[in-house]
Amino acid sequence: MPAEYKDRDEETSPQQFVVLRRAPAPRLRSFVIDICGYRETAGGYYRQVEYAPLAVPLVINFEAPFAIALGRTPGKDDRYDSFAAGLYAGPVLIDSFGQCCCLQVNFTLAGARRFFRMPLSELTDRMVPLDDVLGAGGHALREVLGNEPDWDRRFDTVEAFITRRLAATPGQGPQVAWAVERVLESGGKARIGTIATELAWSRKHLVERFRDATGMAPKTVARMVRFNRALALSRRGDDNWAGIAADCGYADQAHLAREFRDFAGATPSTLSG
Repeated sequence: MPAEYKDRDEETSPQQFVVLRRAPAPRLRSFVIDICGYRETAGGYYRQVEYAPLAVPLVINFEAPFAIALGRTPGKDDRYDSFAAGLYAGPVLIDSFGQCCCLQVNFTLAGARRFFRMPLSELTDRMVPLDDVLGAGGHALREVLGNEPDWDRRFDTVEAFITRRLAATPGQGPQVAWAVERVLESGGKARIGTIATELAWSRKHLVERFRDATGMAPKTVARMVRFNRALALSRRGDDNWAGIAADCGYADQAHLAREFRDFAGATPSTLSG
């Protein structure tokens, strides 16, 4: 699961792994962010941390499982093999031990809702086993990918699987798709009441449709979008936190700091390095 690496003194160098990425084919670009291959090449202990990610991952594992926990350190009972995971409004901690190898598809919210054929609220704050989300088709896909040693052919196979499944699944209505895109494109600044008014929906109906489409209420998704944008800006070398706060739609720098504590469990300066 490619992510940010956080070192500990006892960890093996984080260079002891290989990450391969492929941009999706043009026909899939509104559904898939990217496809990644990940393989650890040396024994050791690795800690990955993802902060309120907005992608919905499908992880197809070929070797040792990951240890994953939401908002806390993973324990011995937190082992996950092949799975899908929904949105989580906080830090996701992922441990591995030098023997992991997997393929990961990162879906957009619209792509995940259509591909998994279920309300994304059923994936929220969870890692759901592959067989539970894709059934026998998912099991067969994992067998084919696991028996194929070439990463390019693995990527071709999973793209073809996604394409067939999307083609056989109707999309959501245009109203909810527009509402979700409005929140994303505005950087989380769009007013939820205004969106409901423009759709002639009640706020309650908008929240219900949003939970189905994304797994979260629109206000929470908007907060996650703002946080991710602020984090990205800070990692480009911008340490003007007051300016970042204003640019991302926070009331002030203190508001931004509170959001970082909620979504990352850390201060802004800790994550900007």
